[in-house]
Amino acid sequence: MSDQKKKIVLLDGSFGFQLSKYVSKSLDGDPLWSARSLASDPEAVIRVHLDYIKAGCDIIETNSYQASIPGFMKYLNLSKEESYNLIKKSVSLAKTAIERAQRDGILQGDAKPLIAGSVGPYGAYLHDGSEYNGYYTERISREEFIDYHKSRISALIEGGVDLLAIETIPSKTEAEIIVELIKEYPNIKAWLSFSCQAEGVYTAHGDNFKDAATSCYKLNPDQIIAVGVNCIAPHAVEPLLKEITGIPLIVYANSGEKYDPDLGWDNNCEKLEEYVPIWLNLGVKFIGGCCRVCDNYITKIADEVRKWEENNS
Repeated sequence: MSDQKKKIVLLDGSFGFQLSKYVSKSLDGDPLWSARSLASDPEAVIRVHLDYIKAGCDIIETNSYQASIPGFMKYLNLSKEESYNLIKKSVSLAKTAIERAQRDGILQGDAKPLIAGSVGPYGAYLHDGSEYNGYYTERISREEFIDYHKSRISALIEGGVDLLAIETIPSKTEAEIIVELIKEYPNIKAWLSFSCQAEGVYTAHGDNFKDAATSCYKLNPDQIIAVGVNCIAPHAVEPLLKEITGIPLIVYANSGEKYDPDLGWDNNCEKLEEYVPIWLNLGVKFIGGCCRVCDNYITKIADEVRKWEENNS
């Protein structure tokens, strides 16, 4: 990533929202969410990656946020080995998309995006929205956390990711366990992104965000390339990040819409792109989108990044 350290790095957007353009059945309510498509519709997964490559993303994420060995065993009736290999498949599908983009001239020369292996929280497996409150933090043992995350991380690394995206983590406890865990894979880099409360002080589970972010970065500064927030309304980002100094920052906010399990999305979007210069002025080095942010929205973010870079060159 040496060349990318010189500029703002553009991430992709929502996988599930983009995937909904290519699959007929709604992903909302599925216990495997977009990860089911690794088995049921791999071509659609490739098309999502291609959309984000066309949008100019420097990094694309694997479709593995809600992928886990116990989840695949439970909901797809796969064996432990088959589940492990399906997580690895998320990497190969991203690689296939890059190869197609090179073949079709979407990517020029040697330029190609890096592949980040998406590592969602334990709460994503529970499929009850608990990545946004972290209620399970105290009832899950350290050993259970390690067992759950280690198998997924191993599969992604074995599959050939360039780095890990440790994302939507609701608590300092779970984050610290993962940050320590990746020391077992000293050649891999990772970013760490928390889910947070909208008030601008706390993680989703109620830890002081500045304390959690700083602590986790200091635990493993050799491997953690950035710390920040994702899947949060754009207006709530600045209060969280403005107190943090000396740490590379990452932001990929959602559209600002709220989701109700019974009613769906409220369609009350914020203009995410208007916040981009504010975040970049705070020191954000990695920027993209989360829920309800599709490829068209990523191009808007990219335009704002270019303007900012021109004004700050």
